[in-house]
Amino acid sequence: MNNLHVVCPHCNAVNRIPVERMEQRPRCGGCKKPLFTGQPLELTSANFEQQITRNEIPLVVDFWASWCGPCKMMAPVFERAAAQLEPSVRLAKLNTEEEQGIAAQFNIRSIPTLVIFADGREKARQSGAIAEADLLHWIRTNI
Repeated sequence: MNNLHVVCPHCNAVNRIPVERMEQRPRCGGCKKPLFTGQPLELTSANFEQQITRNEIPLVVDFWASWCGPCKMMAPVFERAAAQLEPSVRLAKLNTEEEQGIAAQFNIRSIPTLVIFADGREKARQSGAIAEADLLHWIRTNI
């Protein structure tokens, strides 16, 4: 039986989920909340490392800021994509104004910037707001 490690978006516990159960709305073994919510996860310095390194599903991070017009335009597109792509891909957002250290660590120079992480490493990067169809295509092509 193949299992995947999935980090809970609520309590950051690492859960081992059988692949065949991924589509069955699995719950966290610790906090009992759903592992997949269909919404982007908010990343902070408190949960960033755990979510990036311990998830065995790809994680797409939207590096954004509240003052950024294109980021605001991109937000509903990113939310719809999260609902479509879970549970095979987790989408998350990181506010670069609140988490400047993480933004600097990943050399974020413009926002929005989307980064796909797999196996704890950056796999692909896209800067600028993009349409929903283009976002879904870019993610599916690069995971």
